[in-house]
Amino acid sequence: MAYDEILYERRGDVALVTLNRPDKLNAWTGRMHAELTDAVQTANGDNAVGAIVFTGAGRGFCAGADIGSQFQARIDSTKQAGEKPASDRRPDPAVNWVQLVRASKPMVAALNGAAIGVGLTLTLPMDQLIAANDAKLSARFVKMGLVPELASSHFLVQRCGWGVASDLSLSGRMVTGAEAAAIGLVDAAVPAGEVLERALTVAGEYAANPDPQLRMIKDLLTRNGAGVDLDAVQKAEFDALNRAYETPEHHEAVAAFLEKRAPRFR
Repeated sequence: MAYDEILYERRGDVALVTLNRPDKLNAWTGRMHAELTDAVQTANGDNAVGAIVFTGAGRGFCAGADIGSQFQARIDSTKQAGEKPASDRRPDPAVNWVQLVRASKPMVAALNGAAIGVGLTLTLPMDQLIAANDAKLSARFVKMGLVPELASSHFLVQRCGWGVASDLSLSGRMVTGAEAAAIGLVDAAVPAGEVLERALTVAGEYAANPDPQLRMIKDLLTRNGAGVDLDAVQKAEFDALNRAYETPEHHEAVAAFLEKRAPRFR
């Protein structure tokens, strides 16, 4: 796929994906969704890539959906029975973004500025969120007469706890990156000029580890993170552990330890 609204490049063993509509503060469109999906699938299929970083071009990460091309088109279409807007906001039903993120190589979001609405929720299932201290974040769906999406009603509770998730969702208020780190909405907040480098460093640490085990761990966290049946939790871990024992990556790790050298996973 040719990319019009994102950029894709390699930084060593990390794929860097940049939302690239800086004149619109990288506002989300259906086209951007398709390109992001393709970029993730490309990185997942590249054996030289161990992790993926997402950031935004210009002053922001993503200021939410492009209201002019997305919401107004939907409203107008409802006035014409049987017609759909040219740029339907709903994601391709064949691609579940949340499932894709959780099944993919490790993902780190570098929130270099505004991350509003879908600009925030598309990152919540990722593995680490690093924000600029002065970034502006908001799950402001209620302000648009809407409700949370992309499983954010789950991930907000998982990340922040019930009370904070309720406050963010019911008020639609804006928080800075520094406040977001304090309440658990993001994992770290750093000076604006350091966001991307911190994200690349974290992603590089993940990329140094073996791909099959990284994905197995993500799957275990996805399935077991809110699990209450501890026997089922341990069963999933035991099954994954048995699969891991048989992998060449495990054998290489043991050999490297015995030979006192760094393992070669990629």
